Amino acid sequence: MAIWLKSGVEIDAKAEADKKVRSIVKSTLAYIEKHGDAAVRNLSIKFDNWEREDYKLSDTEIQACLDTLSLQDIKDIEFAQTQVRNFAEIQSESIQDVEVETMPGVILGHKNIPLNSAGCYVPGGKYPMLASAHMSIITAKVAGVARVITCAPPFQGKIAPAIVAAQAMAGADTIYALGGIQAVGAMALGTESIDSVDMLVGPGNAFVAEAKRQLYGRVGIDLFAGPTETLIIADESVDAELCATDILGQVEHGPDSPGILLTNSESLARETLIEIERLLKILPTADHARIAWENFGEIIVAENYEEMVTVADDIASEHVQVMTENPEYFLENMTNYGALFLGPRTNVAYGDKVIGTNHTLPTKKTARYTGGLWVGKFLKTCTYQKVTTDEASTLIGDYCSRLCGLEGFAGHGEQANIRVRRYGGRDVPYAGTVEPTAETKA
Repeated sequence: MAIWLKSGVEIDAKAEADKKVRSIVKSTLAYIEKHGDAAVRNLSIKFDNWEREDYKLSDTEIQACLDTLSLQDIKDIEFAQTQVRNFAEIQSESIQDVEVETMPGVILGHKNIPLNSAGCYVPGGKYPMLASAHMSIITAKVAGVARVITCAPPFQGKIAPAIVAAQAMAGADTIYALGGIQAVGAMALGTESIDSVDMLVGPGNAFVAEAKRQLYGRVGIDLFAGPTETLIIADESVDAELCATDILGQVEHGPDSPGILLTNSESLARETLIEIERLLKILPTADHARIAWENFGEIIVAENYEEMVTVADDIASEHVQVMTENPEYFLENMTNYGALFLGPRTNVAYGDKVIGTNHTLPTKKTARYTGGLWVGKFLKTCTYQKVTTDEASTLIGDYCSRLCGLEGFAGHGEQANIRVRRYGGRDVPYAGTVEPTAETKA
């Protein structure tokens, strides 16, 4: 049976924090819906100390951001975006429209129709996370979304040039310098100056994630998201330094980011605990990482690979880094995860920044029922049907009429019967318990 050498905070503490966030978000969204641009401006001043005459960036401002970057910066962004675009295009090619004659005279099909608009949130208040621009904007554009708008908060009181450059290079149609609840609220609800979108995508802090959750239904969302989660699955084929580095490299996202080591080696578990403490003394982002590790870090020792899979599937982590002698075992047997990173040569940071897979992934156990952001999230798979012969309409009509009778849907049944009469030439009774009069027949 698995044992916990280190556990995180209790569920009750997490629930209380979530309750406070829900309340703040609910009132803030209501304020935005009622007061529009004025509310967005007031909230931007309140939360980001950020005020502009127009939060939409001009072409001149966008070009100025591009001009501040070095040639190497531009090349690096282009490289990352090429990888993301390439994989998105491969995904897109795997999605096919279908049309098939399922029986003589009956044709069924579906079309994959892009959304008309999407709003992409690019977090950047703590770190300028330009990679989120690649992941959301490029994926939407490859899917064929006609209008893609983006919002990113200011960074240290100014527009973040790298984020703006990434948004522009990814193909955003309109870029806004807005962050937090006010950004996602404005994109979803619309204001006097910002047209609403059909879907919200992109990661964010707890308030952004909760705002998306509360707005779901008014608009679509990519997924229900929370703080970044990382699960390291390891055995003695790797060392403690690698395990500790991969945990701390992710919990620096924020003080509520879980980092977990799951291993079948108690000695590796204990060595990793020691190594984490050593690295926290030299890591530049240790202030965030230490709080996250102390409150949400876990060390779990399982008996074998089979139990490791069971525990990992129960955790259903966003990122799962597998560093074992046989990582393919986990690819073949795990079912609940956002993304797998197989073998010591790869890591979560590769996926976050550059390798090409999408880094917007399910958290808070939602990996039990959804994957991450991909081209398909921006498509509606819509069915259609047509009946091309009298014989087919009559055959389907007979079955439909009888099935409607079982359910008591007389009106539905008559939709079938009228076609049996017209296309089959049979005088079937009027659906329902009362025979039609001469007037109703007329």
